[in-house]
Amino acid sequence: MWHALLFICVLMAPAAQARDLARPRTADLQLAGVVPKDSAEQFELAFWESIKDSNYISDYEAYLKAYPKGRFVALAQARIARLRAAPAPAASASTGSAKAARPAAPAVKPAPKPAASAPQPAASAQAGVTPAPPSAGKAGAELKDCPACPPLISLPAGEFTMGSNTSDPSERPAHKVTLAVPFAIGKYEVTVAQWNACADGNVCQRSTQAPNTPVRDISWDDAQQYLKWLSTASGKAYRLPTEAEWEYAARGGTATPYWWGEKMVAGKANCKDCGPPWKVDGPAPSGSFGANPYGLFDMNGSVWEWVSDCWHNSYKGAPADGSVWDEPDCTVRVIRGGSWREGASYMVSSTRFKYDASVRNSQNGFRVARSLK
Repeated sequence: MWHALLFICVLMAPAAQARDLARPRTADLQLAGVVPKDSAEQFELAFWESIKDSNYISDYEAYLKAYPKGRFVALAQARIARLRAAPAPAASASTGSAKAARPAAPAVKPAPKPAASAPQPAASAQAGVTPAPPSAGKAGAELKDCPACPPLISLPAGEFTMGSNTSDPSERPAHKVTLAVPFAIGKYEVTVAQWNACADGNVCQRSTQAPNTPVRDISWDDAQQYLKWLSTASGKAYRLPTEAEWEYAARGGTATPYWWGEKMVAGKANCKDCGPPWKVDGPAPSGSFGANPYGLFDMNGSVWEWVSDCWHNSYKGAPADGSVWDEPDCTVRVIRGGSWREGASYMVSSTRFKYDASVRNSQNGFRVARSLK
């Protein structure tokens, strides 16, 4: 009898070890704020947490590329093997080249609606500084430069307090930024339909996701390709927003942690704790949630959004005029805003993270911007 028990224990040990690896201990995480980013280990843990339930091979491939000697390498390889062995869907949903087909996502029950005010940090994201009311004016007109162009909202020049002294170290120090000239930014994230107009021009790789959802599985380099095509098609110089422009737009003239106030409120953003419509396997259609005070949709949740800046571990030395903060040969870029797979605490306006510019991830997309002169 004991021989049989010993044999069962030996068989179960690897699975138990895998489960232990997949469930990082709280002591290991040591989260510094809403996004764990102040050490290499925490970056890796945050990355793994964001993809560990994914049904997309490309997410695990992205992890292996970023962390070839990481703690979850064996798990990532095992999940790739499992997904490749699963029946392939009728059409590939990937925009990337030479990617394995993605299996159909399993059916899931709708996420329960959270309480109207989920527990969140009560302190203002600007604690530690004296937050003067933003001097930004109201958003301007909606612009559309060509039939295939994403609609834009023109934003006025103004100043605001960027970052947070009470959140993650990468968001410090909170500092005043003055945008001297107006600019325009996408009313929505770039949708699959808008992206596929670039594919029709044989420049971008086609996406087969729903046309009215934000395009995703996009690298920073992919976004640059689209922007170059869009600039040619429209005759306007399109680009990604700078990180300062993005946060200025996301705050919508507010100085609170969320653009709607101090605490999370259900139904304000597309995230797993934010209320319906929400599903685990993809973001809601663009514009499913209300716009911020500038008339911009999905700045919080939906998909992470690439911005133009190179990643820096803090705001020490950041430009005070809202210009792009770049570095020669930069390979790691900033993403902002969280995604549908993150929790409500990622929805604060100051949340930021980093990603390899050449790597695609199913949670990453973007919105466009251009200068107004």
